[in-house]
Amino acid sequence: MRVALLQLTSGNDIAENVAVVSALIRKAAQAGAEFITTPETTHLMEMKRSSVLEKAFTEDEDPGVAAFRTLALELKVWLHIGSLIIKVASDRLANRSFLIGPSGKIVARYDKAHLFDVELGGGESYRESALYQSGDTTAVVNVDGMSVGMTICYDLRFPYLYRSLAQAGASVLLVPAAFTQPTGEAHWHTLLRARAIENGCFVLAAAQTGEHATGRKTFGHSLAIDPWGSVLADAGTTIGVTLVDLDLAQVGKVRQKIPSLLHDRAVKITSVNNE
Repeated sequence: MRVALLQLTSGNDIAENVAVVSALIRKAAQAGAEFITTPETTHLMEMKRSSVLEKAFTEDEDPGVAAFRTLALELKVWLHIGSLIIKVASDRLANRSFLIGPSGKIVARYDKAHLFDVELGGGESYRESALYQSGDTTAVVNVDGMSVGMTICYDLRFPYLYRSLAQAGASVLLVPAAFTQPTGEAHWHTLLRARAIENGCFVLAAAQTGEHATGRKTFGHSLAIDPWGSVLADAGTTIGVTLVDLDLAQVGKVRQKIPSLLHDRAVKITSVNNE
């Protein structure tokens, strides 16, 4: 299957972002992509609490949801919108992925489960739990014979989630992200390759890149990784479309060589006080 990863520098105007993304989706489809994936916070990168709440829409009213459903139907492609900021209450949001089929129907949704509450130093800190509600359910979806498992960004640091998706049949792990510059430089490639190797899965990670209107900087480097852990494509730091042809037969071949999914065991842990 030919897939496309979109790399963006999304701003804080939803209409402008939807227009940019729509043009890139068209470009990807024209290049033969059957499955197109976008980064986290595709249509809104906004840091200020009051501004996010003011700009966000409910799912039914969100112009991005409507535009991307229409585009999937028109182009007859699968669209994985890495995430949109969706209002779920007057003071609460969800960071929500959408998988949209060629019929324009929303086939699956996933609200980010692990919220990014960190202190990175140098004045850079994040407290997603103050504004967002976490999800507790994800999905493995059959996309024309390609089984995809849905995650978002910070989920990457929780390997049990990816193991569960692989055990549930996922052959492709989706990791749309807006990784920070310091954490991306240190961990992005290593963590994504690890998730691919551990589970014998392809990993597709569309990313935000560069400096955004709010001043936030993201790492970029959208990656496609095969089940052996080899990087098939790295988008660097530029905005655009990265095309990759996936040989899905590789999943079975790698899992035959290293059948670790069949060898999981529960191991008891004891605490030993050696004083």
